[in-house]
Amino acid sequence: MGRRRAAREAALQALYLLGVSSYPSSENAALLSVRRGTNPQGDKDDAAFCEALVSGARAKMGDVDAAIESAAQNWSLERMALVDKTILRLAAYELLFSPQTPPKAVIDEAIEITRKFSSEESTKFVNGVLDKIARGAKSHDSPESSL
Repeated sequence: MGRRRAAREAALQALYLLGVSSYPSSENAALLSVRRGTNPQGDKDDAAFCEALVSGARAKMGDVDAAIESAAQNWSLERMALVDKTILRLAAYELLFSPQTPPKAVIDEAIEITRKFSSEESTKFVNGVLDKIARGAKSHDSPESSL
């Protein structure tokens, strides 16, 4: 497993814990210790990447959730399994707010993480939602969209 995937998995675990607990936002640092326990060989760049994913996804949760609900036709966030919703939130955050990462890489990583932490059926759902978000983000970035 690549170092970036390990950081993404740790971010998933931290966000999942935040979703099922009553930790205040100030507890992010403590929850991110999950990352250090998951991959103790990880370097500072990986830890920073993990922390950026968690804090960014939390800070932009409203925008991320709106993009997910728009792309997931006939599915509300409340109907989604928490692990699937958390994977979607992390990946959607990357697609929308981290243009340095290629969308294909973000989606591929999200699908592999879904296979590991959720179900094979969920991979199709996650793939479809993220593909729609990526296409929407790309169309907003294109020069034609500003005409």
